[in-house]
Amino acid sequence: MSLDRAYLDHNATSPVRPEVSAAVARALALPGNPSSVHAEGRAARAALEEARERLGRLVGAAPARVVFTSGGTEAANAVLSGALRRRGMPAPTRLLIGATEHPCVTTGHRFPAEATETLPVLASGLLDLAALEARLAALRDAVVLVSVHAANNETGVVQPLAEIVALARAHGRVLVHSDAVQAVGKVPLDFSALGLDALTLSGHKFAAPKGVGALVLREDVGLDAAFVRGGGQEGRLRCGTENLPGLVGMGAAAEIARLGRDADALRLAALRDAAEQGVRARAPDAVVFGCTAPRLPNTLSFAVPGLDAPTALIAFDLAGVAVSSGSACSSGRVARSPVLAAMGVSPALAAGALRVSLGWNTGESDIARFLDAFERVVATLYRRRREAA
Repeated sequence: MSLDRAYLDHNATSPVRPEVSAAVARALALPGNPSSVHAEGRAARAALEEARERLGRLVGAAPARVVFTSGGTEAANAVLSGALRRRGMPAPTRLLIGATEHPCVTTGHRFPAEATETLPVLASGLLDLAALEARLAALRDAVVLVSVHAANNETGVVQPLAEIVALARAHGRVLVHSDAVQAVGKVPLDFSALGLDALTLSGHKFAAPKGVGALVLREDVGLDAAFVRGGGQEGRLRCGTENLPGLVGMGAAAEIARLGRDADALRLAALRDAAEQGVRARAPDAVVFGCTAPRLPNTLSFAVPGLDAPTALIAFDLAGVAVSSGSACSSGRVARSPVLAAMGVSPALAAGALRVSLGWNTGESDIARFLDAFERVVATLYRRRREAA
């Protein structure tokens, strides 16, 4: 594959930073197991705990509350297994899920169908807080777990977590989990200040290696059973020898993201806005999804009426531009987005949805290449319209 390409699919996975690769290489040279008591094991343990501290600093959590996993999906599945509970409180018996959640939440939980409800979102993609409050009031005798992501992977819409947590606290026996996979490293996110009970994340979304992630639990919140059994690692919750090189890499990526997040957000937002303006200039009938709500600075989701997403994706790829039609978690399939359906987008328009997501190595030349390819794509579409008229 040619290196002369514009990679604009960071929400699917962000390429590993060179500094992170170097940290991984150093960790690969450590011979010890973090659970061993000899000098080599202690060195490995020190590297592991430094990674935990770095990740804790990034999300505003005490390192002791960070449990390493193989990624965001495993972490979310563990939290939504029914084993999450606050001290002195029974495990939840009802689960409320936002309508635009990732499949690791919508299909990864273990609550029975009759105990699970989907909360609607507004046309903007924001959770309907009035609907949430009504359901919490109606379920006042139950222990409820609410799961709402921090930011949507397709549209970039950022949810009002502080308001959601405040509603939960006003109704007593309610736990709040947030899938923060897309938000971590891109926007400020303070687990402790928000008052969340659980947060889950994945390293490869912020330029760490694939295959590592974490769940974060509030001090008085825990799981009443291990979700991977067979040892004493990770507080006896996620047993098995830790992926030390990957986790060290995630720690390095977390520190880089923490130190450079605000400046990077400004840079990416400017590039995202330039891409959006370019799309609107070349296709005046383009519809940008989530543009009336707070969005991640790196994400642009849009559709042009009549433009078919699979055809467009092939055209972009041939032009050396990597974009997507939404979530990367559907085995390479291009299907109608349940996120856009929940937002009330028509099936015809949703069929053409495209996502452009930027990252640490995105520059002006990448946006220029994308817009050049987009201009050719829409020119073909408009020509066909004229010929059909």
